[in-house]
Amino acid sequence: MTLTPSDMLCFALYSATQAMQKAYRPLLEPLGLTYPQYLVLCALWRSPAPPAVSAIGREVGLESSTLTPLLKRLETTGLVERRRDGRDERQVRIHLTAAGREMEDRAAALPGCIAERCGMDLPRLEALRDEVTALAARLRAAPPEENDR
Repeated sequence: MTLTPSDMLCFALYSATQAMQKAYRPLLEPLGLTYPQYLVLCALWRSPAPPAVSAIGREVGLESSTLTPLLKRLETTGLVERRRDGRDERQVRIHLTAAGREMEDRAAALPGCIAERCGMDLPRLEALRDEVTALAARLRAAPPEENDR
């Protein structure tokens, strides 16, 4: 049986991702941020110490080849600094600058704006997030198909 895209879970998730990024765009443009930059900054704002680039990549699901140029752009705009770890020169740690910390205050209203646009109360949004997160974890844990190897 062949399904149409509108019958497929994968298409619903893809479409929702596009719609979510589109909803963020007008909120992020006045801040001079892209959606992936915002995700990286959110990870940095919650980190108790300057994380390694690899840790940020794991948290936001970005490969080094995508993350490194993004971090360079954030550094150019003065929001972060990239510094070699003093104990392990192979590691690059990302430090928020004063402007990067100030950006957290400027972006503080974004989650509420997005929640409002979703038209769901907080418990329903959290439940949906948890369901999608669990789905992603199950898909990552599933053994690869023979032709995927």
